[in-house]
Amino acid sequence: MKQLPSIEFLYEIFKQHPQVQTDTRKLKAGDLYFALKGPNFNGNLFAKNALEAGASYAIVDEEIILDTKWKEQVFKVDDSLLCLQALAKLHRTKFTIPFIGITGSNGKTTTKELVAAVLSSHFITYTTVGNLNNHIGVPLTLLSVHADAQMAVIEMGANHLKEIESYCTYAMPNFGLITNCGKAHLEGFGSEDGVKKGKGELFDYLRANKGAAFIMSDYDYLVQMSEGIPEVISYGTKTGIVQAVAHSNNGMLAVEFTKGFNIQHIQTQLVGDYNLPNVLAAVTIGMHFKVPAEKIKIALEHYTPTNSRSQLMRWKENDIILDAYNANPSSMKLAIENFGKLQAPHKILFLGGMRELGKLSIAEHQELISIIEQFTFEKVILVGGDFKACKHPYIYFEDALLAKDWLNQQNFKGHCFLIKGSRGIQMEQLIA
Repeated sequence: MKQLPSIEFLYEIFKQHPQVQTDTRKLKAGDLYFALKGPNFNGNLFAKNALEAGASYAIVDEEIILDTKWKEQVFKVDDSLLCLQALAKLHRTKFTIPFIGITGSNGKTTTKELVAAVLSSHFITYTTVGNLNNHIGVPLTLLSVHADAQMAVIEMGANHLKEIESYCTYAMPNFGLITNCGKAHLEGFGSEDGVKKGKGELFDYLRANKGAAFIMSDYDYLVQMSEGIPEVISYGTKTGIVQAVAHSNNGMLAVEFTKGFNIQHIQTQLVGDYNLPNVLAAVTIGMHFKVPAEKIKIALEHYTPTNSRSQLMRWKENDIILDAYNANPSSMKLAIENFGKLQAPHKILFLGGMRELGKLSIAEHQELISIIEQFTFEKVILVGGDFKACKHPYIYFEDALLAKDWLNQQNFKGHCFLIKGSRGIQMEQLIA
């Protein structure tokens, strides 16, 4: 085992072995393995497994005992994660193409998927897989961008200050978009103003580096946050380069364009008018980069949400809106209100508890109950989290499996369900 000579030395290795892996369970022969550490894992302990599985090289940050046959394939660094990020930064500097950074409290993954769908209809586009949007996922995404790339779309998640700032140091976005700033990760950000400051770190980077921002002009705070950025491209319902309004077509979002896009209607496969800003962002970015309008329309109309994000599905003769990937007060409010307005008989609301709200958690759960009370639902079922500490007249279960047992006894048919909750509650288990 030798000390890594330099990040440039490692980059030459990376060019020969451009597939990077941090999980030995997913590793394929020839991959470059980084031994990362976290509160509950230590990748250094699995370096031998990686080499046995065919890893070309292993980057470790602890002394490990290995067979001498692997001594030329193992390099030690001070910190494997920082090395991974430094490699990603060096790789990023090899490109002059648009790198679009996307963050926000709600809708960032859907927006990223829509933007990538539009751009990939006309350009060779690389983007974040799933929601690999953290301090490990962002550098891995950057390293997955190949030399033939014409566009890159990078999702950035954060739950505390300075996180987005750190991603920008190696992602170096030259374009950026903040979907919105709401009540998410309040435990880490401290307040809604903290959320704006944290998400705004993307705009701070663009401002300092002469980048361009795409903004939803309906949100006054985004207009203010983007001041000073050399180029601001706006979209909205009443102002902006591209303007549109939302309509519901049997619960699915239909978009009517009123300015800036020479196609009048797009029928999406997304549930809820709260997805209008996400669609508008994708159209505006597509238009900015001169993607033909017809390609934009086809890409958005063919996009189907997956991974429990506003999926419309059938289950035992019932219509299901499954939105169980994550939840915070802002997204919960929008989902409840959209479901309340939906023209459907026999509506049943299943809500799982919210996480990472700190000392505001009980109050925010109680506030959701006040919102629920404004609508008429046939039944309301609350599951886990701080719903337990709230006053309400509804059915409550400690976890999703107990709720599933109850649901299986009901024999519902012809009903419409909204199933939503934080990832940790695993509300999708109700219909698994």
